[in-house]
Amino acid sequence: MSKLEVHALSVSLDGYVAGPLQDEANPLGVGGTQLHEWIFATKSGREMIGQQGGSEGIDNDVFNDGFEEVGATIMGRNMFGPVRGPWLDSDWHGWWGESPPFHHAVFVLTHFERPAFTLDDTTFYFVTEGIDVALARAREAAGDEDIRLGGGAETVREFLAARLLDSVRLAVVPVKLGSGERLIEKVGEWPSGYECSSITEGEGATHYVLDRS
Repeated sequence: MSKLEVHALSVSLDGYVAGPLQDEANPLGVGGTQLHEWIFATKSGREMIGQQGGSEGIDNDVFNDGFEEVGATIMGRNMFGPVRGPWLDSDWHGWWGESPPFHHAVFVLTHFERPAFTLDDTTFYFVTEGIDVALARAREAAGDEDIRLGGGAETVREFLAARLLDSVRLAVVPVKLGSGERLIEKVGEWPSGYECSSITEGEGATHYVLDRS
């Protein structure tokens, strides 16, 4: 059976994965962009946004691992965009432009129905029936490949509480945000039912792997 994993989720030393006051102008919240500087210092991170250069060290390898043998992605509505409430006639199609980096089916958790749509080779489906249905549909779409769980923090916490995640790979960045979207209380205090199996020092982040115990 395919595995459900979180890959390279950036988190601050005080446990936040995004800053406060998220909106279209600040998709990662105020101060949240510094959590992802390690990604855009890598060769792969720069290629993703159409730039050249970047490092090819440990951080680059970790970032690449998150896209290998992944056949579907699940994410929360907050990760998909800043729109709240009923979708109505919203034309919001995500943060990623006309060519999203997923290249497979993406299942967005939401309380409000919206028709699926396709951009390039990525189709976004909107799931109103909860995490179990989203996971079942993602497994069907992924086949023998694994499933990646994106953010935001509330979505990851929900899957952790249900112990549905096989592993969680965190990129801990040496900053403190003080407020925002919190995943954990602090580095080293891991969610119940999960244990740290490895720690790797990268160039811009320290990479922790948590496995279900």
